[in-house]
Amino acid sequence: MLAIEYNGNLVLRKDYPAPRPAEGEALIAVRKAGICRTDLEITRGYMNFRGVLGHEFVGQVVEGPDEWKGKRVVGEVNCPCGQCPLCSMGLGKHCRSRTVLGIQGRGGVFAEFTALPAANLHEVPPGVGDDEAVFAEPLAAAMQIIRQVRFMPTDGAVVLGDGRLGLLAAMALRNVLRDILLVGKHANKLAIAKACGIKTILAKDFLPRRSARFVIDATGTAEGFSLALRTVMPTGTIVLKSTYASPGWLNLAPVVIDEITVVGSRCGPFADAINALKDRDVNVLPLISAHYDLSDGVTAMVAAADPSNIKVIIDVARQP
Repeated sequence: MLAIEYNGNLVLRKDYPAPRPAEGEALIAVRKAGICRTDLEITRGYMNFRGVLGHEFVGQVVEGPDEWKGKRVVGEVNCPCGQCPLCSMGLGKHCRSRTVLGIQGRGGVFAEFTALPAANLHEVPPGVGDDEAVFAEPLAAAMQIIRQVRFMPTDGAVVLGDGRLGLLAAMALRNVLRDILLVGKHANKLAIAKACGIKTILAKDFLPRRSARFVIDATGTAEGFSLALRTVMPTGTIVLKSTYASPGWLNLAPVVIDEITVVGSRCGPFADAINALKDRDVNVLPLISAHYDLSDGVTAMVAAADPSNIKVIIDVARQP
């Protein structure tokens, strides 16, 4: 099958072996896939992954349990063992033996086919288009913030970073909080948020005052956490949504001195994300910067690394 493999270099493979789904898994023909910052970080050494990249997708089940055959689906990325103590506690996404789609021990979706446990699948409603459905995974990650932090409707929050996840976080929080400020480096990206009723400011004009009760760091950089510490008020909360290859260096003394709560936040509720897309609570289409065929997947990765782009989509099913 056609696939984008990372083996220390990005390579377009025309003869990559198709996945063989295990018992209880489904074979999925990928329709579209989204390039995430995590995919870019893997090519810089994050997770030491080798294989087919990609974990944001929409596809159609071609093999597997009868109740799923032919259905258009998105899928959760963590595949737990189902037997360990963490799994028995309902913490399967933290299972120490898990595989993770396109990130750890399991081939991803920058390919014509992928395989996932049927338990990971969510059917896409008819009213949600493929271009929207491909955002289910990152939007779910953004909505995880709402599940983890107890907000009051009168609260406000500062979101640092105007990339894909920062924009989605601001859009998701806009529906539950009174006041959102998005801080970013790109006027074109901030304009999208502003059109959704979100306050914005360029990073060069932003003066952190240690006055925000909630700060979401979606910068994708080690420096972003330092900025968050200069933005959050004493006893406030920082939500970390960034993963990156470089370890960086952090002075954690302010966390202790100011009694800051730091919340790590990763994958989130797919059902909530799908409903938000279906009900048009979040409009993700303005975030799409470009489409590429899978045969141009290496070029698509280069485009996704361009800071002027937001979301680059690989049209897997559309081949010349």
